[in-house]
Amino acid sequence: MTLLRSLLLRLATMAVTLFGAAVVVFFVIRVVPGNPIAMMLPPGASETDIARLSAHYGLDRSIPEQFLIWLTGVIHGDFGTSISLRQPVMPLVLGRLPATLELSIFALVIAVIIGGASALAGTLWRGTKTEAAIDVANGVGLSVPDFLWALVLILLFGVLMPIFHISGRISPSAELPFVTQFYVFESIVRLRFDLWWDLLKHMFMPALALAIPLAAIVSQLLKQSLKETMHLDYVVLARTKGYSENHVILSESLPNAVLPTLTLIGVQFTFLVGGTVIIERLFSYEGLGNMAIDAVINRDLPLIQGIVLVFALMFTLINLLVDMTYALLNPRLRHA
Repeated sequence: MTLLRSLLLRLATMAVTLFGAAVVVFFVIRVVPGNPIAMMLPPGASETDIARLSAHYGLDRSIPEQFLIWLTGVIHGDFGTSISLRQPVMPLVLGRLPATLELSIFALVIAVIIGGASALAGTLWRGTKTEAAIDVANGVGLSVPDFLWALVLILLFGVLMPIFHISGRISPSAELPFVTQFYVFESIVRLRFDLWWDLLKHMFMPALALAIPLAAIVSQLLKQSLKETMHLDYVVLARTKGYSENHVILSESLPNAVLPTLTLIGVQFTFLVGGTVIIERLFSYEGLGNMAIDAVINRDLPLIQGIVLVFALMFTLINLLVDMTYALLNPRLRHA
């Protein structure tokens, strides 16, 4: 009952958070200078044309009226029509969302592998030059933002040594037998490993650029948690029984040290998803972040609102999933 009550409370909090995000984005983008209708029409358009289009998109009403009309539509599943693309907002957003999710998950996997391996290596060879080198690498990974890592990767592996693709999601010449937009998952299901490999070659550099700062954070926290558990009684007892250092770290220390890292990974994953906006633009990756920049440039108000609301929903769902997972894995919280 305690877990169920906590879940219901979090769901109510999610609803309030989403409503707050909707209010903020709706009013903020309307007070920013710029008329989206004027950007749609040619320079010689008459006032009549402007008034007609403004009435068509409901921009001739007051801002509170516009918000109530839009919110009523959202409740019924209608997020409006894109001003620049002249298509319903929700199909546009849902069409790009899988690409961003695949990129973010791939980046998270890379970050966990790199960060976890370096933390284990730093713990195993603690007090040596290897640990010092890992600490220096973590410092560099944290101090350089992801978009600079993207530029470095483009220069190294896209220009000097053209190993990976630097633009797009998949090669234009590739056959696309996909039913859904989850290309990576569907290519595996269809046993089209040629397409799967092509997708990974396009995703690798943007995912690595996103993963490097997160890997440094994971490495630092996990290494510190491992060091704190190395002096606890059950670890000392395992050593006295003659277990090897590898067994002590992997079987005794790691299961307890990984819980704080799991919470951090969940929180940082939300920032990683947000970081896809710039990375997707740099790599011309056809995801939701790239569409968000186009929507802002074109002052496409309905599309901006839909994208921000979807991002807010993802952030709240990820945080909810992390909290519930931590409660299930931690017996003290589960039986509280």
